[in-house]
Amino acid sequence: MTRDITPAGPPATGAVDEAFAEVRASFDRFCLAAGIEALGTMMEADVTAACGPRHGRDAARRAHRWGRARGRIGFHGGKIEVERPRVRGVDGREITIPSWETAAEEDWLGRWAMNLMLINVSTRRFGRAVRLPEGDVPAPPGSGVSKSAASRRFVALSAARLADFMAAELSALDLLVVQIDGLHLGDDLVLVAAIGVDGEGNKHPLALVEGATENAATVQALLDNLVSRGLDPAVPRLFIVDGAKALSKAIRRTFGSAAAIQRCQIHKARNIMERLPKEHHAATRRVLRQAWELDDADKAEKLIRNLARRLDQQWPGVAASILEGLDEILTVVRLKLPKELRRSLACTNIAENMMGTIRRVTRNVKRWRDAGMALRWVAAGMIEANKGFRRLKAHKQLSVLRAALQARHNRMTIKPVAHVTRAA
Repeated sequence: MTRDITPAGPPATGAVDEAFAEVRASFDRFCLAAGIEALGTMMEADVTAACGPRHGRDAARRAHRWGRARGRIGFHGGKIEVERPRVRGVDGREITIPSWETAAEEDWLGRWAMNLMLINVSTRRFGRAVRLPEGDVPAPPGSGVSKSAASRRFVALSAARLADFMAAELSALDLLVVQIDGLHLGDDLVLVAAIGVDGEGNKHPLALVEGATENAATVQALLDNLVSRGLDPAVPRLFIVDGAKALSKAIRRTFGSAAAIQRCQIHKARNIMERLPKEHHAATRRVLRQAWELDDADKAEKLIRNLARRLDQQWPGVAASILEGLDEILTVVRLKLPKELRRSLACTNIAENMMGTIRRVTRNVKRWRDAGMALRWVAAGMIEANKGFRRLKAHKQLSVLRAALQARHNRMTIKPVAHVTRAA
């Protein structure tokens, strides 16, 4: 029994064979050649639109061809040379070609340099990370892959992104939660950052300021920036801080004495454990955890006060530390939030996770020259962290937080009406 056999197709043309040979040799080189050819076709179309057909005699044309020149455009982090046509108008001035102008102005180099540096490729190794046709062979002079060129592009692009980041409008964000935390860089530089959570549970990096310490003036500058960009001080929100007194002071000065402030319970427990002998850690941590898991704020406060009283005789400093800021430690309990939501909002883990990304991004920086450099790098890290943010785990319960904040705000700001008894 014979089977039908599909006859072989016609032999490939020489052009197809040549194209496949290019792909086999280097797919990057093939894509580059195809891209340059497509750009050349687009440029010729622009020239024809301006000058008319080659060797034409159109008296109404507004420009004429004026030879060709070599130019450079960005490609995968480096620069490549492309031959481009030149066009002059009837007044003798050169006319730009739209397709070439678009290709030359697109900041592929800056984006590529910034992305590589954000994933910890050092400027000295930048030349090996780009995808020029030469591969790992050192690029020719002027190809834009030197460490100085990469650094200049990163500085320019990160400065532009910092300016956009610090000027972004916030009024459209329905922010319910604002977390504020500090990041120490070197011995004498502190950056204070803010991150918000909206009513849908989405996280948003908000602002960044520099200071010598995490003091009230530095935090006040951060809050003033948020308000100037549209964060309404009259809207009730929950502010989560790491425990620095300067933070609470600045928040109440800006958002009123009724502002809801939650101190990070993890920071609080860590500070207490650092001052206690190791044999007391387990029992103390167990009492704190038990208090924070209670649904009744009064019972939780009583439990913590009992712990402080037991430690007061032997460790008076620790007892005072336990009682310091007690009201702010139990804010999420007093708001009667569901336990899952309480766990998400009782600490500054959202800000700490962002700080972790910032530390990863900046780990190749060995010397912070000035605050401007630190702001550029940290803002770039915050923007990088934003790409990986997920919604708050308990985002479906945020409506409970909104209602609780509004009820608390009304309770603390609306004064009771005094009843006046008139004389008969």
